[in-house]
Amino acid sequence: MMIVSPKLPGENNKDYAYRVIKENIMSLKLQPGQEISEIDLAVSLQLSRTPVREVLAKLKEEHLVDVYPQVGTYVSKITAQLINEAAFMRFTLEREILSLSCDYFPVHELLELKKNVALQELLLNEDAKALEFHKLDTEFHHIFFRANKKDHVWTSITRLSTHYNRMRLLFEMERNFDEAIVQHKKMIQMIENKEIKQVEMIVREHILEPMKHWPELYQVESTYTHYFDPASQIELPGKPT
Repeated sequence: MMIVSPKLPGENNKDYAYRVIKENIMSLKLQPGQEISEIDLAVSLQLSRTPVREVLAKLKEEHLVDVYPQVGTYVSKITAQLINEAAFMRFTLEREILSLSCDYFPVHELLELKKNVALQELLLNEDAKALEFHKLDTEFHHIFFRANKKDHVWTSITRLSTHYNRMRLLFEMERNFDEAIVQHKKMIQMIENKEIKQVEMIVREHILEPMKHWPELYQVESTYTHYFDPASQIELPGKPT
């Protein structure tokens, strides 16, 4: 069921519809493969159909919605090719941004990283907190790019990572995220000690290792097999299957 949050100050109808619908897709509240109705969305958001129609067209361009004329509109299923491309981008760029961070990292941003991890740790013994962790995890990585004045690069990563991030959230829902927190702490320590030689190892451990388990989620016997494009075949960057 879709969660409808209040409008933000200064948010127009189209921006509001875009934010709420996309948040529900990215949080899996609107499930991959689920049929959605322009009319029902408009009623839920208490808007006319025009901004909702425009938003669905935009989400279609972002590969989050599939529109089949005379059939219906559906939340896009998770597609391996888009995951593979996003993983390649993240692995390559995060390796570079961490190397830069080992050379220089603003003290106030280092403090923000530590605050973020402290909040992550508060979620460890809480049930059903994967979405909250996912948001903190995303912001944790954003801080590296922001601190290095690469915000636009992060925006590009985010745009390409919609299927990748849904997969990450699904994995975090099924497994404890304590290992990710330990890795985040290692990254902070690595930056403080300027251990640039450790960058390759930690990025592989943090980004590539979890991906080895992702195929378990789209096998025929998985509860989530209907979330995926049937042709899904996830590949690790640099290691085609």
